[in-house]
Amino acid sequence: MLNRRFITFEGGEGSGKSTQIKILKNKLSKRHKVIITREPGGTKEAELIRNLLVKGRSNKWSGTTEALLNLTARKDHVDKVILPNLKDGKWVLCDRFSDSTIAYQVYGRNVDKEIIKNLNKSLINNLKPKITFLFDLDPKIGLGRSRKRSNNELRYENMSLSYHKKIRNAYLDIARKNKKRIKIIDASLNKDSISEIIWSFIQKELT
Repeated sequence: MLNRRFITFEGGEGSGKSTQIKILKNKLSKRHKVIITREPGGTKEAELIRNLLVKGRSNKWSGTTEALLNLTARKDHVDKVILPNLKDGKWVLCDRFSDSTIAYQVYGRNVDKEIIKNLNKSLINNLKPKITFLFDLDPKIGLGRSRKRSNNELRYENMSLSYHKKIRNAYLDIARKNKKRIKIIDASLNKDSISEIIWSFIQKELT
């Protein structure tokens, strides 16, 4: 299957996804060709959309507008980066993908799930990763971590703690409905323990 080498990393703000995606790339690169990419973003054009989404006032977009911007960026990303690299035999590690849209816009901002499902079907042919690692962390801790970094992409961090608690619960609900694909990671563990857990999943299921 084409998506066998497609792995995504999901979770709330400051949950440690970016650190672990780099560690996994270093391990996989000893055996395979690997790229790291992200959403929203991943292409020059999609990064422009990212800037619209992650900077500025927290209330500047409606949930539906956010979802459509994310899907526009995803279409460009899938067409130009994800599918070409998968077809070229590379492993693609992506920091966020379609589960983020479901969590942040459908659960978080009450966008109609059927609209998102239908658009994902028509725009990206329902492309799904083989494995998704969900980094689960108390959002209060994650937000504290994220704000400490030299980070100017704080639009979501500036949303209420209750919103971020809703996102955490959304992710856990999505995971319960996709047990075969989504592996929940306790993101409060230390960096080395988390990387070992991820690597054990990869060795067992994909390599």
